[in-house]
Amino acid sequence: MDRRAAASRPFSCPAVWGGFRGRPVGVEAYPAPSGEGWGQRPCARVRALTPDPSRKREGRLLLRRAPRNDDSLSCHHALTRWAEGAGMRVMILGAAGFIGRHILTALRDAGHEAVAVVRRVGHLEAAFPGVRFVAVDLAGATDAAAWRTHLDGVACIVNAAGVLRGPDMEAVHVAMPRALYAAAREAGVARVVLLSAISAREEVGTDYARAKLAGEAVLRASGLGWTILRPSLVYGDGSYGGTSLLRGMAGLPLAVPLPGAGDQRFTPIHVDDLARDVARLCADDRFAGRTLEPVGPETIDLRGLLRAYRGWLGFGAARFVSIPMPVMRLLGRIGDLAGDGPIASNSLAQLVAGNAGDSAAYARETGSAPRRLNDALAARPAEVQDRWHARLFFLAPAIRAILALLWLASAWLGLTHGGEAARALAASLGLPAGLADPLRIGASLADIAVAALVLLDRKARWSTVVQIGLILGYTIVIGLALPRLWLDPLGPLLKNLPILLLVAVHGAIGDKR
Repeated sequence: MDRRAAASRPFSCPAVWGGFRGRPVGVEAYPAPSGEGWGQRPCARVRALTPDPSRKREGRLLLRRAPRNDDSLSCHHALTRWAEGAGMRVMILGAAGFIGRHILTALRDAGHEAVAVVRRVGHLEAAFPGVRFVAVDLAGATDAAAWRTHLDGVACIVNAAGVLRGPDMEAVHVAMPRALYAAAREAGVARVVLLSAISAREEVGTDYARAKLAGEAVLRASGLGWTILRPSLVYGDGSYGGTSLLRGMAGLPLAVPLPGAGDQRFTPIHVDDLARDVARLCADDRFAGRTLEPVGPETIDLRGLLRAYRGWLGFGAARFVSIPMPVMRLLGRIGDLAGDGPIASNSLAQLVAGNAGDSAAYARETGSAPRRLNDALAARPAEVQDRWHARLFFLAPAIRAILALLWLASAWLGLTHGGEAARALAASLGLPAGLADPLRIGASLADIAVAALVLLDRKARWSTVVQIGLILGYTIVIGLALPRLWLDPLGPLLKNLPILLLVAVHGAIGDKR
């Protein structure tokens, strides 16, 4: 039976049609994972559902719920059927992230209809035409009723949302999923695939590991069908988070730093291989109630990873320098204070805990054959943008820090040593002498505010606009009032020009996404 023929069959339960090859109601038909032919399996929740012609959309005929007072089991499904080559509807959380984007592409390639949950839609609709995007702030999405409005026709949820640090970890990993799963159970969602982490173990002891474990427990207790994936290091043609850090370390010009001895172990998996497995698991009941560790075919230590990346980037042989772990922990605490620095205590603890998995077990259990790191890197040679990203990775936070320091220094000098210069400026502008001190203090307070904005604006958007506006304002006013400063050998005004360019560069590279 092909899909078009199956489309004419009466429905017996969500996304199924009864009478499949003479089977009675209570057996559901589903496309085989290979995409050819059909399989059948028992359906535990039977309800008389009929096609609803009034809700036909994009070649899919939605189901109409039967009356609530019938004698069948209560089932609130309203899923699309797999007719005319259509796949099932899958909601993916964290669709704008590094892993989430690739899962979104894999779901689309597999013929599924994706509902992508992101914080801000922005340019994503142009990048992924045909995908339905839903804007939700996951940290505050703890109302099950609000989630229910987005779950119409959803057969599977892929939860790829994650927060490595910060005050939203418990909300995103625990409170939000609890509300979502309650709504999903009411809506009749059949399956949830959760992207956890290989370091989600009690002995790791980080806030991140505890939050991931708690999120897994919420899913297991939800009453939904579930599959939990704990991938090792995930790398790809692009990078984000830990893999961006690896590229940045590999791209340093003089020496490559190693935390401790550099013997931390990983079993890296390419993001495309992981994404394809996720898309397959959405429709494969064999992995229901299973916790799997998606890993690549080889285990590599950190030294080997950095050597491979440096060679791929074309930066020559690596000269390693070991950084004592106490120094690394101090840098991690500094990163915690910075908010989104390249190194943080949580990520360092995850690194030390180890990220190695059993390659043979994953391949045996799933039939998956992920690529080796060197094979994947060789298949896509590094381009100039890869080398730029590696070289600029540590420069971005360094530029942010130096800009904040510049504004703070300007404020301090204005408050402590700027009296004479302020009076000269006021006189040149024809202002009363009594305004010199208020202008000086006001400008210094504005500088402090800009420094705070530079540190807090993680996307470097508003801070870039404000800095450029303020520097141009200072330059124009002072340049008109005291034109001789343009000829000053120390260049107090001319120096603003390269500073403007530095601010613009930070605005271009400050957004990690």
